[in-house]
Amino acid sequence: MSDFSTPDLSDEAPEARAIELPLRNYGGHPRFCGRAVTIKCHEDNSLVKQCVGEPGEGCVLVVDGGGSRRRALLGDMLAEQAVANGWSGLVINGVIRDVDEIRGTPLGVQALGTCPVKTEKLGAGQRDIPLHVGGVVIAPGDYIYADNNGVLVSDKALV
Repeated sequence: MSDFSTPDLSDEAPEARAIELPLRNYGGHPRFCGRAVTIKCHEDNSLVKQCVGEPGEGCVLVVDGGGSRRRALLGDMLAEQAVANGWSGLVINGVIRDVDEIRGTPLGVQALGTCPVKTEKLGAGQRDIPLHVGGVVIAPGDYIYADNNGVLVSDKALV
């Protein structure tokens, strides 16, 4: 994993876009980066489960849960599956659960907060579409850089 700082990247590449949400780091890797794979879902993590079950190849899964704080879109079992399949991390516009276990998982995870309630499993949502999250458009294949300072999105590699 590259050694970088999002403030330094922002200074060097002012065209990079910062997600304007109060995301917090929950994973065992507080700094992570990779190409974006996108999911839009609301209180249903069926697509998240499917996606982390596939080879991640160092990508970052960006999940737009609409900011809902009622259902957790990620838990410890899916986080472990993401690690096993080579995902770099997840950025979630929503909440997660099992935070003590996820903190010990070698994975980057940023989310709005926590909630102990699991999601419905209805198979709802969309994958590989542009997302509008925190004032930023995130397209599949964009580059994501995340650390304790925030999350940057770029059309090109910055490190």
